[in-house]
Amino acid sequence: MGLKSRIQNLGLYKSDLIQEGTLNIPQDPIKSEEILPALPIKILSDVELDFKQSLHTKLLDTLDLSLISGIEEKEARRQIQLVLQRLLDSQSLPLNTQTRLQIIKEIEDDVLGLGPLEALLYDPNISDILVNGFNKVYVERFGKLELTPIKFNDNNHLKKIIDRIVTRVGRRIDESSPMVDARLQDGSRVNAIIPPLAIDGPSLSIRRFLVDKMTLDDLVVRDELTDYMAEFLKGVAKAKLNILISGGTGSGKTTLLNAISNFIPNNERIITLEDSAELQLQLPHVLRLETRPANIEGRGEVTLRDLVRNALRMRPDRIIVGEVRSGEAFDMLQAMNTGHEGSLATIHGNNPRDVLSRLENMISMAGLDMPVKAMRAQIASAIHLVIQLNRLEDGSRRIVSIQEIEGMEGEIISTSEIFKYTRSGVDEAGNVLGQYSATGLVPKHVSDMKKKGIKVDMSIFDHPHCQ
Repeated sequence: MGLKSRIQNLGLYKSDLIQEGTLNIPQDPIKSEEILPALPIKILSDVELDFKQSLHTKLLDTLDLSLISGIEEKEARRQIQLVLQRLLDSQSLPLNTQTRLQIIKEIEDDVLGLGPLEALLYDPNISDILVNGFNKVYVERFGKLELTPIKFNDNNHLKKIIDRIVTRVGRRIDESSPMVDARLQDGSRVNAIIPPLAIDGPSLSIRRFLVDKMTLDDLVVRDELTDYMAEFLKGVAKAKLNILISGGTGSGKTTLLNAISNFIPNNERIITLEDSAELQLQLPHVLRLETRPANIEGRGEVTLRDLVRNALRMRPDRIIVGEVRSGEAFDMLQAMNTGHEGSLATIHGNNPRDVLSRLENMISMAGLDMPVKAMRAQIASAIHLVIQLNRLEDGSRRIVSIQEIEGMEGEIISTSEIFKYTRSGVDEAGNVLGQYSATGLVPKHVSDMKKKGIKVDMSIFDHPHCQ
């Protein structure tokens, strides 16, 4: 069957255009390998932008876009390309090949994708895309923010792209619900906020989902920790110590959690609990759970605390909480204290001592009237290790401290630092200088690790033990 007959059956084209013969459609479709590749970003001139807009309007007059969602995206993109190529051939404006391809790609992305942002999603070096308005799009590349030449047509254009993102995941965003968290098909996390909360127009933030899984060895190569620190973390993961990973936004908490989880034995049942699924555990027996927001009527919400409670009934060997934010901290600590050793979680915090204070506040948010000493005893009994991550001003990420929770001394949680990163200055290029070292203290859990058959090289705790 030729393309003309096939698309008539699909009903994608306005019937009057086909009957009148105003659209010259080739008999054979473009082969799948001819779908337009990612193109380098080129700033279109005002004339080219006006031409693109008129071409987009003609496309809308030609195709019945309401039915596009009913076919595969690859097929829909081919159909759109065919029409745009014919429309371009019928125009008198002289355009070189690169400009023609870019115009086709941008219109195609506006119809089916994320518009101008599609070009950024092809760059593996971009970790965050930050849209501060229709004409200001920033990206984080190699740990540093930079302004891009990408722009939307106007605020309405940006709002349509936001609507497309949230609609695909069954969410909505409007004046009555002007904030939303969502996730792209590739797993990237999206946060959008629109007026009246966003004064200068719609705003969009995309935290990219990294396809390449970082291992501890990869992080050593990136100088985020040393090989002897990595060996220690491998051992504590195998020994089923409870680990809390602390740091600020973008400091690499989830990446480190993924890397450590690679050393969990394959015969253990792992349940992950997250607000937005980001973990990429490379283990055979993993069950992933995700929270759910309330619907339009304010019903149906499933919180992280609900998931923690439910996970305890699912026979987990270990529970991994993507990020502890509220009252679920109490249930997580209860799980760690009742036979689910080796659990991991991340938390926002500036240093390990602040993190312990935050945990106390989170337990209070669970609505429990518990004495401070009892809360601290619960924390000291449940958490074995706190790993602090920082993102430095040069864009690099570092494990700046690994501390062991030793127990209670009176009413205070006692900690001891095992490894640390000490800054020494900044070089001429703005790179932060520093070195890792062991403090000379030997963790008390080393004896437990040895009893479980885990070899521990005691020399890694020598002081100093620098790079």
